[in-house]
Amino acid sequence: MKNLVIYVHGKGGNVDETLHYKSLFSDADVLGFDYKAETPWDAQKEFPVYFDSVAVGYDDVTLIANSIGAFFSMNALGDKPIKQAYFISPMVNLEKLICDMMMWAGVSEEELREKKTVPTNFGETLSWEYLCYVRENPLVWPIPTKILYGSNDNLTSLETMREFAQKIGAPLTVMDGGEHWFHTTEQMSFLDKWILK
Repeated sequence: MKNLVIYVHGKGGNVDETLHYKSLFSDADVLGFDYKAETPWDAQKEFPVYFDSVAVGYDDVTLIANSIGAFFSMNALGDKPIKQAYFISPMVNLEKLICDMMMWAGVSEEELREKKTVPTNFGETLSWEYLCYVRENPLVWPIPTKILYGSNDNLTSLETMREFAQKIGAPLTVMDGGEHWFHTTEQMSFLDKWILK
């Protein structure tokens, strides 16, 4: 029985984070995916090619994905033979997030449609193409999945996460005081226990 674990980092993350998961899956090969995609349509081209190239010869493939990496994975890998997935702070409703960011930046839909892209003072560039894409391509994710969420996640509300978890039938674990980015010793220890149980 050959097992493979693929780790997909979030924005600003990197493939080195994969090392953390090697000890949790000692009976599997653990690979980190150092993807280049910055949009879901690029991920749709890049992710399946990577998956097909590394998954050959394995009996079971497990996916661990973080934040936007989880969104890209759902957008691109839903038809792949993945046995189970672990999503950490997944981005599950990009339309709502983009609309929230437009509100924070004081940008109307008309303005975004006209200008195509609008930089914000909090470091994100709003994109009309991105907003249209997520509206026209709702997520379909049939793979058994567990979701980990921090109660202090500033990008996705608990209500949005609950709705999504219910929609795909995924058990949702909430870490009280956890953040969008799980990185402190306490948060990583909670994450490890969540994966191992």
